[in-house]
Order: sequence, then C-alpha cells, then structure tokens
Amino acid sequence: MDKQDNNHIIPYKLYLTVLAGLITMTIVSVGVTKIDLGNLSVFVAILLASSKSALVLVFFMHLKFDNTLLKILVTSVFILVALVLFITFLDYNYR
Repeated sequence: MDKQDNNHIIPYKLYLTVLAGLITMTIVSVGVTKIDLGNLSVFVAILLASSKSALVLVFFMHLKFDNTLLKILVTSVFILVALVLFITFLDYNYR
C-alpha cells in the first residue's frame, strides 16, 4: 500500500479567523441567554452550537481535507441529529 505524505499547511491567519468566529459565536450564545426569545431561545442556542461544532470539525479536525465519503457521513449525522431535535421540539410544542 502506497503511503502518501498528505501534509495540509493552513496559514495561522485562517486558524485565528476561525478562533475569532468561535469566540464571537460563544459571546452571542451567552448574550442570547440574557434575551427572552421564548421558544426561539433553544433553537438559536442549538443553531449556534451546531455552527461552532461544524467549524471545529472542518478546520481543527481537518475534515476539509478528508475523502468525500467521510464528509457525506458526517453531514448525514448532522442532518439526522437536526431531524431528531426538530421532531422532539415539535412534540414538545404541540403536546
């Protein structure tokens, strides 16, 4: 089996930009807890948490450079979790 050296050099500026985005989204998620949005509070919190986890997966765990099958599997898991949460919230709201 041929081993290839797949070094992916990412500039530090991109890492710092992603870090700034993560910090900003964390501050926004803390700020959202101070505002009463009703039923949307949980939705916004989950949306921000999903966005942060997607950034970590893509850039810090190098999913950006993995093969297409793994990208499809991770995306399908995210969609499945989103559907389960959506159905759970529908059940909770209309009970």
